[in-house]
Parts: sequence; C-alpha cells; structure tokens
Amino acid sequence: MEITNMSQAMQLHAQILKAGNQQNQNLSKLFTFSALSPSGDLSYARLILDSFPAPNSYYYNTMIRAYSQSSDPIQALRLFLPMLEDPTHHTPRPDKFTYPFLLKSCARLRLTHEGKQLHGLIVKSGLEWDRYIQHSLIHMYCLGGESGLAYMVFDRMPDRDVVSWTSMIDGLVEDGRPIEAIRLFEQMVDDGVEVNDATVVSVLRACAETGALGVGRRVHGVVESRGIGLKANVSSALIDMYAKCGCIKSARQVFDDVVDKDVFAWTTMISGLASHGRCQDAIDLFSKMQGFGIKPDERTMTAVLSACRNAGQVAEGYAYLRSMPNEYGVKPTIQHYGCMVDLLARAGHLKEAEEFIRKMPIEPDVVLCRNLIWACKVHKDNERAERLIIHLRQLKMGSNDSGSYVLIGNVYASAGKWHDKARVRELMKQKGLVKPPGFSRIELDGEIHEFAVGDSGHPEAETIYRKLEEIEDNLRKEGYDPKLSEVLLEIDDEEKAFQLSHHSEKLALAFGLIRTSPGSEIRIVKNLRSCENCHAVMKLISKVYQREIIMRDRIRFHHFKNGDCSCRDYW
Repeated sequence: MEITNMSQAMQLHAQILKAGNQQNQNLSKLFTFSALSPSGDLSYARLILDSFPAPNSYYYNTMIRAYSQSSDPIQALRLFLPMLEDPTHHTPRPDKFTYPFLLKSCARLRLTHEGKQLHGLIVKSGLEWDRYIQHSLIHMYCLGGESGLAYMVFDRMPDRDVVSWTSMIDGLVEDGRPIEAIRLFEQMVDDGVEVNDATVVSVLRACAETGALGVGRRVHGVVESRGIGLKANVSSALIDMYAKCGCIKSARQVFDDVVDKDVFAWTTMISGLASHGRCQDAIDLFSKMQGFGIKPDERTMTAVLSACRNAGQVAEGYAYLRSMPNEYGVKPTIQHYGCMVDLLARAGHLKEAEEFIRKMPIEPDVVLCRNLIWACKVHKDNERAERLIIHLRQLKMGSNDSGSYVLIGNVYASAGKWHDKARVRELMKQKGLVKPPGFSRIELDGEIHEFAVGDSGHPEAETIYRKLEEIEDNLRKEGYDPKLSEVLLEIDDEEKAFQLSHHSEKLALAFGLIRTSPGSEIRIVKNLRSCENCHAVMKLISKVYQREIIMRDRIRFHHFKNGDCSCRDYW
C-alpha cells in the first residue's frame, strides 16, 4: 500500500494495531512516511517510536534524521543520549548511519563544542574513516567557524572524491574564507579530480563574493567543457557570479541562453539588474517573468522592491508591497518591509518611514531601525535619529552586534556630542565588541588582492602610496576638497585628511591604476558601504584618468564613468 497522506497512514496504523502485529512491515513504511515525508507528521512518528518496547537502530536513525531536518534539530541530540546511556539495552547503539545526522544538527545549531564531543565518540567507535561521516564533520566544523579543524579532517582523508573536495570548498565559503575556497578548487582541478555541478556552484559563490571575475570565467569554461551548464543551479550561479563581479552584460547573456528558466534564474537576474542600478530593466523583466507564468517567491519580491528602492520609486514600491498577498500569493516578511523603509528613508521621507515602522504588522528588527537611523544621519535629522536610537536599544541586539553601537556612536559624533560617543565606545569595550574592519578587493591577473584602511602590508605598498600622492595632486588641480566631516573622530583636520586618503577602496584603485593598461575597466569589491568622500573621489578619478570604475559596496554597484555615477548620487 502506497501512503500519500497522514490520513492513509493513520488508517494503516489502526489496521496494524487491530491485527496485533507490531512486526508488520507496513509499520516501518508508515513510520518512515510520518518522519521523513513533507506530508508526514513528526510528532506522530515519535509516538510510533515510543510505542516500541525495543526499537531497532533503523527507527532511531530515521527519527534522528527527521529531527536534523526539522525546525527543532536539538531534538536529534536529545534522542541520541539514551543510545549511549541506557543500561537496559532497550535502545540500540549508535552506528555509522547515526552520526552524520547528529553532526548535521550540530552544524545547523552552530554547536561546535557538542560536534567535537561527537567527533571523539566517532573516533572511539572506529568510524572516523567512514567517508560520509568525514564529509559531515567537514560541514559541521566549517559552519561552526572551525575551518582549520575541517581542513585537518579533509587532509587526513586517504581517498578524497569529488564530494570530499566539494564539502571542503563549500565549507570554506560558508566560513567566510572564499579566497581559500578558490585556491582549493584550483588545486582540485590541478589534481585531475572531476568536478560536478555542486563543486561549480560552490566555487562560483566564492567568485561572486570576492569579485574574482577572471576565475569565474575560467569556471564557466569548465562548465561548458564538462556539459553541466544546462543544470538550473549552475546557470543561476553563473548569472549571480557575473552580476556580482560587475559584468551584468555577461550575466544577461547567460540568462538569455537558459532554455527552461526557473524562478531562481529569473530572481537572480532581476536582483542583479537592481543592484547595478538598472531598475527599470529589473521591473520590465519581472513583468516578462509573469507573462511566462512563473510564480514569484519571497526572494523575487525582495529583488523587485530593491529595484524600486535603488531607483527611488516610492509609489511603485508601495504598490508592489500592497499587492504581494493577493496578486502574487506572497506574505510580506521583514525583508520586504525593510526594503520599503529603506526606500522611504533614502528618498528623504523620514517621518513617513518612521510612521510606516510604527504601523507595520510585524515587529521591526535591528537592521530595519539601523537603516532609518543611518538615513537620519545622512539627512542631518539628528533629533529623529536620537529618538530612534532609544527604540533601537529596546530591541534585542545580538551579543556581537557591533554595527548598531558603531552607528549610534557616529550619530552622536555627527551631532558634536563627543561625550555621548565616548560612552558608546566604552560600552563596546566592556562588551568586547569591535568595529568590523573595512576592506576592499581587486582581482588582477587571476590573483585577488585585499586592502584594509591604511594598509602597509602589501608587497607593493610603497609604489601604491606614491600613486595615491599623484592622484591627490591631480584631483586638487580639479578643485577636489576632501569632506572632512566624514571622519567622526576628535582629531585635527590634517589627520582627518590623512585618514580619508587611505581608505581601502582608494588603495585598491591606486593599485589597479598601476597594474592595468590605460583605458581598461577597474573592478573593486568593498565589504562596507562606501563613504561620501570616496564616492566623490571615484567620480573625479574616472574623469581625470579616463577610466570606468565598477565598484560594489555592501548596498549596490556604482559604475563611475566620465565623472558621473550610475547611482546618480542616490545610495
């Protein structure tokens, strides 16, 4: 009997109980359906498990697997404990099928300490050489921020297959180490290991994050030579990589070549166009997607609202948000409301944005409030900003939420309230919080170079700083005057000017001007929002040096050309 819903499963269970045959093979079937099927019922599966006087390992492992995939994966670990402690042997001992799903639960919950304890049990059980367990260990350690331990597991594997390499590459990307992921991929290719679609998707994510366009193009070549480019996940990853590496034309070409486009491909392309400031193209593509009968999902609507936000289209943003439940069947989430608040705030409608937050049907989060406070700072509405700071402090800020404290301190500094800023800095010190370091990356000849503010560790640092001096001299001749108000520190103007001139994106740009041929494009990726002064400098350099500069910051892309920016100074 094939089970397709819980009603059938419960009827079958009643028949089994009536027959008094607990060993019936159908009982295993309905238990598996209840535990693992999307149409199942996890609590009902647990009732079946608990009804056995001595369930075998299959039932325990299936239940642990189900919990590891559920919204409450801690239950997998709780169910596991009796397998170690029960002296009556009413529960089976863990085996090689038990540990991978326990490690998956630890990975999802970021319980690295518990994962290490499981690793110890695995070694004691003699199961440390099981390949599936090793892959699970790599995944768990990487998601827990212990990619060094993950690499130790990977390095000790006597026989690594494509899944082993892919697990490690993907883990490095998840752990925020995309450059190392790219290097490992290149080593994998050099070792002659055949890549699959999962490998390609992982390394393309790394390329997208770092802006490694050259590496991404080489991966695209591998995709075409291996014939895996027709897979939906690969084509979407290629679109995303090209868009995030600043090559929106190549992204559109890949998109247009996809024959059977799913919602992910459409959404990725719409999002890419929006991030590049081609907002009307994004909206037009959304309309075309609807014409093909593709139903948008939450991410699609976030991409559409982002397009409205980047273009300052307030009325259109309201229209899409209000029509989401009825017209598109998508219930607005905090991300959608956040886009709307950001749209209103950037447009200078600060009072309306604050009122919008007050009337929202869901509780605002920290990120949403921070965006509005930032806008208040930009529009110099310090009174509203300080009122919103009170509300921000009432929200549950994370234990490592340094961004909120940095923003609060900057608001006080811009208002000249240095004493209040000092109090915020002291509070950060007490909590052990530090401002996330800003950095910029540039890829040249297949190598990724990373710069921090005032960086002197680069092998060509001396040449770079000489180039910066040359740039500043040329900009002054064009009337450039640094915006010292951007430096929110109690230091003299000379020191402020020095700080501004050594921002990470300027160092990356100077290096790009040194190492690339005249007239060629320069692509830079920055992890934080670019400041107003750097934005003005980039525009001027594009005019003085006749270069197109494509820079991605935390918010969007900026295409600088002939003294103008694609964002029209709206970011």
